[in-house]
Amino acid sequence: MDPTSQSTAPPTPAAAQITRITFKPAGKLYEFDPGALRLMAGDLVVVETERGGALGTVADPKASSAAAPGTRAPKVLRKADGRDLARHEANLQKEHDARRLCLARIRDRRMAMKLVQVEYHFDASKAVFYFCAEGRVDFRELVRDLAQTLHTRIEMKQIGARDETKILGGVGPCGRELCCSTWLREFQAVSVKMAKEQGLSLNPSKLSGMCGRLKCCLRYEYDTYLELRRGLPRVGARVTSVKGDGEVVRQNVLRQTAIVRRADDGVEFEVTLEDLVEKRAD
Repeated sequence: MDPTSQSTAPPTPAAAQITRITFKPAGKLYEFDPGALRLMAGDLVVVETERGGALGTVADPKASSAAAPGTRAPKVLRKADGRDLARHEANLQKEHDARRLCLARIRDRRMAMKLVQVEYHFDASKAVFYFCAEGRVDFRELVRDLAQTLHTRIEMKQIGARDETKILGGVGPCGRELCCSTWLREFQAVSVKMAKEQGLSLNPSKLSGMCGRLKCCLRYEYDTYLELRRGLPRVGARVTSVKGDGEVVRQNVLRQTAIVRRADDGVEFEVTLEDLVEKRAD
């Protein structure tokens, strides 16, 4: 081998251009191959899915794929035309009728379940009924009844309180429409620890959202609070400042200050990071 020769690594293939599409308002984004189609955000398109064709809305027309190399994205079949839109309108009417029918059957049988939404596949080959219930529900008779009346396959899908609220929507205590039903595409884990880190009252009525679970917005500023807190001396730490020596009893994360109880006389005073002679990060 010639020692002067240089081995060159094969060029890294460019990330495939894909289109991200959603099927519901504030719904999860899915990757599709647009082919030669020129799409814009907001365009209605028909795409191929495991359950057949589906009508979706373009959220991001030109994006880099996050899928593993070599993974084939399903295709965007076409822009929705008049026939596709007419089929969608027909499905909406079927969903309305199926919902009324199912509600009546649930009342007749006095079933302990709450119907939330009915969703037809684009080709009307199946109707999915989303419902909430405290426990397990035997809906076999209900499914048979619906299938015989609607002449399509029936799927019953139990969902939780958060998913129910995302579907139904509403207005939160802040006076704005719920985040989950307007722009929050996926739920993330939320814990009481996040409220503690932000110095919020641990009153359940204050921390709970419309769904009865911890508010999703508790997570929004959590990372920022953690970052800001790192620069402050921890509660209980002994510090030396230009105003005196003492023990940190509280932190004001947003103001980037600490409340110190002076060792000599027990007086509490506020200090900034610049006031500290010895800064001790948590």
